[in-house]
Amino acid sequence: MSPLATSEPSDITLDPAPSSGATELQNAVIRFAGNSQDGIQTIGGLLARLAGRSAREVMTYMTIPSTISGGPSIFQVHLGSGEVLSAGDESDFLFAFYQHSYDNHIGSLRPGGVCIYDSDQVQELKGDLDALQVGIPITSTTVEALGGSSRERGKNLFVLGLVTQIFKLDREKVVGLVSRQFGGKNEDVLRNAMLAFDAGFAYPVGDLLRVEYELQQGKGSAADKVTTDGNTAMVLGLLAGGVRYGAAYPITPWSTIMEQLRVELPKYGGLFVQAEDELGAVAMALGFAYSGHTAVTGSAGPGISLKMEALSYGTMAELPLVVINVQRGGPSTGLPTSVEQSDLLQAIYGSHGDCPRIVLAPKNVADCFYTAVEACELARTYSCPVFVLTDMALASRIEAFEEPDLSKHLHEPTLDLAPRGEEFKPYPLDGPTRHAPPGSTMTAGTYPVVTGLEHDEWGHPSANPGIHQKMTERRREKLKALGATLPLPETFGDENGEILLVGWGSTWGPIREAVGRLREKGRKVGAVHLRHLNPMPNDLETVFSKYDHVLVVEMNDEGLYGHGQLATLLRARHCDPKIRSICKTDGLNYRVRDIVSRVEAATEN
Repeated sequence: MSPLATSEPSDITLDPAPSSGATELQNAVIRFAGNSQDGIQTIGGLLARLAGRSAREVMTYMTIPSTISGGPSIFQVHLGSGEVLSAGDESDFLFAFYQHSYDNHIGSLRPGGVCIYDSDQVQELKGDLDALQVGIPITSTTVEALGGSSRERGKNLFVLGLVTQIFKLDREKVVGLVSRQFGGKNEDVLRNAMLAFDAGFAYPVGDLLRVEYELQQGKGSAADKVTTDGNTAMVLGLLAGGVRYGAAYPITPWSTIMEQLRVELPKYGGLFVQAEDELGAVAMALGFAYSGHTAVTGSAGPGISLKMEALSYGTMAELPLVVINVQRGGPSTGLPTSVEQSDLLQAIYGSHGDCPRIVLAPKNVADCFYTAVEACELARTYSCPVFVLTDMALASRIEAFEEPDLSKHLHEPTLDLAPRGEEFKPYPLDGPTRHAPPGSTMTAGTYPVVTGLEHDEWGHPSANPGIHQKMTERRREKLKALGATLPLPETFGDENGEILLVGWGSTWGPIREAVGRLREKGRKVGAVHLRHLNPMPNDLETVFSKYDHVLVVEMNDEGLYGHGQLATLLRARHCDPKIRSICKTDGLNYRVRDIVSRVEAATEN
């Protein structure tokens, strides 16, 4: 990735005055606002994939209703020829499909921006805006183009045609993406899609805008780019990391990982089972791990809660299991389609007893791949459950990133059925865990036991107090050994000074942009981002000691004592009162300007 540009998310000046040439845009933030039934996610996703095929950077953001009946929804696309770290605080272009879309999102438009609204649906306009407002009869023009056969369906493709024309996008590539999207359906569906697209592409919107725009081409080769969402990147990482077996139960926003694994694993000689419930799913996954395989299960917070008793078995039996938690908002069913980072303490402490396990969190879509690969390796090396905490923002976000070098990350799993000698112990006090898959020959004729009961080095159940003490220490110490090998996270920005921002998960990009903006204001600010949350790297206190303020930015509640979940862990470990929290639980991603204002408020004295 290129170094962070310290400018605003978009440095566009949108001039509605007549222009003789096209206004070249380095970045553009485009928001589509309508209803979930309008297919705005489809056209947003097509634009994001087009960016990857044009060597541009891209990041998306969407909101979708949690009800089956649907409702108001947005899809925002941030396109750029340089590094893109957030979906954008404000939009440069707003496409409003309805009156509620206009009313609720016109405030998201930056000064000098452009609002294109459906004049068939939007009647009342705000006249005191520093914006160019252009009305186009999107509904009626789409119906006319389709001959009334599909009523209002196809408005999204009409708008995609408008966007292709406005930004001088590669029409041939866009048409190819549309054909790929709808080509597998009935021939009439693709025909109507192209009729709507062509109608939008031919609409004389240039006469209304009075300015021509053109997005700069990205640097590098589009052939080296992968454009996908976080859940898909996670699936690819699990496959590369050697997972061939797993089981789960559907829940938003985890389900698409499960659905893809069900399709992909059989191609590699594996199997993924959709179980009857969460308990059955985790039990099956543990069975795969017992059989000598690195297995996977996953869910969102509510489903992880149901798995916790069985996951404690995974810790006691020391089985290699990857557990994906795609976090969402609130307790209970909460906010199923909103983002939150409130399951960190659940991942570390959720089960009964002393139950140590590894916890990781990816920072962006590309890191979903690399974190999944690392989780598989750690599960095998330390023979224990490894949690990966992703979230709704990463799950649904589309980004373009450099294609991974699979030669460095691909693990081909093999089942070790070699004979074990009489010295074989699965749980040696002086060495790593080493299971023997069922079917392995035991030359001494004595077979080990895998159990959830406390046990000795051979796995035989034991209630001996001394053995329990030693085995508890053994399970703890192997994670401490991992912590000692972890490098300190790199410091971004000033390596010492006034303020250090600490983050984890999907806050990575907004925090980096916030560092740039604060430094532009003359503040000495740095940032570190933690991928390894349990255990954490040693010596973080040496980084913290270089700053006057350590502010932990996370999307969970500040709790009874004013500290978020990661901040609570850091304060407990380092006993440093300057570690404080910046928290929120509104179900939305952090905007860069919100982090900046919260940091300024926290450090004004």
